[in-house]
Amino acid sequence: MADDSTTADTLGLALPVVSETAVRTAADLHAEVLELFDACAPALGRYVRSCGLTPDAAEDVVQEAFLALYRHLKRGGARHNLRGWLTQVSYRLALKQRMRVARRRRVEMPSAQGDADVADPSAPIDAQLVDGDQQRRLRAVFRALPERDRRCLSLRAEGVRYREIARTLGISLGSVTRSLTNGVTRLSNAMKE
Repeated sequence: MADDSTTADTLGLALPVVSETAVRTAADLHAEVLELFDACAPALGRYVRSCGLTPDAAEDVVQEAFLALYRHLKRGGARHNLRGWLTQVSYRLALKQRMRVARRRRVEMPSAQGDADVADPSAPIDAQLVDGDQQRRLRAVFRALPERDRRCLSLRAEGVRYREIARTLGISLGSVTRSLTNGVTRLSNAMKE
């Protein structure tokens, strides 16, 4: 019986030759992306949710970002600062998702259902009301912040350093400092009210 390459040759088909190193490289690439996923996905998910997406939509965006990373690396793309690359791609995908949702909402009837807070049933009623009011106030203040301030605060809350925030967002270190100071000041003032 003829081997596959001989059969393919007689049929006029050219089979791609895959070397063992290419297979090993693809496996290594897959393992590298999975390792990055394990390390970065939870923080990216929180960051994307801070861009105004639902948890399900944020999960989809994060998965799409990691697929884009895999394709990027498979094409031989740059490997420096992959976390920053993932953050930028996730942000862009989150904005696209937000625009899709906004378009859908304009077409469909607006929902009368707002954000529902889930209170701890074991907490006293007055504590639930105070906590709920404060959370709503903080969310409202956060949403009212300029986009850059919200993005800087979200990244900093994930433990990203100032220089990395500046590099990821493409702004100066001074702008990061001003945005964080502005955001923290406004949130602190809202907590005092």
